[in-house]
Amino acid sequence: MKSELSRRKFLSHLGLATISLPLFSCTAVNALTSNRISGLKIGYSAITWGGNDVQAMKDISALGFKGIQLRSNILKEYGKRPEEVKELLKLYNLDFPMFSSGNANINTGNDEAVIQMHLDNANFVKSVGGKFIQVTNSSRPKEGAPSQADLKKYAGLLNEIGKRTKDIGIQTTYHNHMHQLGETPQEVELILENCDDDNVKFLLDIAHYHQGGGDPVKAIRQYKNRLKALHLKDVRPKGGSDSKAYTFVELGQGKVDLSGVFNALDEIKFKGWGIVELDAVPEKEKSPRQCAEITRAYLKNAGIQV
Repeated sequence: MKSELSRRKFLSHLGLATISLPLFSCTAVNALTSNRISGLKIGYSAITWGGNDVQAMKDISALGFKGIQLRSNILKEYGKRPEEVKELLKLYNLDFPMFSSGNANINTGNDEAVIQMHLDNANFVKSVGGKFIQVTNSSRPKEGAPSQADLKKYAGLLNEIGKRTKDIGIQTTYHNHMHQLGETPQEVELILENCDDDNVKFLLDIAHYHQGGGDPVKAIRQYKNRLKALHLKDVRPKGGSDSKAYTFVELGQGKVDLSGVFNALDEIKFKGWGIVELDAVPEKEKSPRQCAEITRAYLKNAGIQV
């Protein structure tokens, strides 16, 4: 009785006591359906909700997704209270497959501080019950491509982060990203080649990889032994005078070869998380939940059950 009262008090404090939760669990839904890729679990990133993580949890859970990716912005409110985040995830029946830990910049003059920030984040993730963090990196040079020296320097910093988080039971994954050092397939390859496989796994963002000139289908096959998670994401040209401008959109609304991606995942017998990510609503009249509904419909039509 005491634990139940404590739980009610906690939910009341967050203003959640009267929230109407879905009448089914994600586990129950998936038990009643089949997935064409048996080992693939589908999650959704909270980024679209712009920092309203509780609402993100509510919507993502209600739509049947099995897990949520949270970002470092949640540390401002809950950094000292990870048990409350763990309680929220339990309330909404969500797994915690990935945490966005932020950049690892190579030219701060204090690598140790950069490493410690990610180690602190990893400790938070461990307290919440997660196992993975994603790390992005420094901005690209304003002109020209990054040097091999800088790519290798970043790989060394990333490797050290991965080594230390591994010591506490948290796996570091590298996230490829536009406008950063790992934008092109060649840069991604050089970075990963200069990290220990055990210290740093790969989170392939298929839209960033596509926009950076790569083929995500080929990347899935190339990195099949290192691939721990994916960002399921779509992108299309923005139009206008800037031929390089682009917009991230709901799955099926862009140019990424999603069918090929799912076929490749099936081919390599991938067993892990595909996390839907949409940085922001592409049209202002839509809500984050409406965008998630569009993506869920696409996945259902593709034979991928959330």
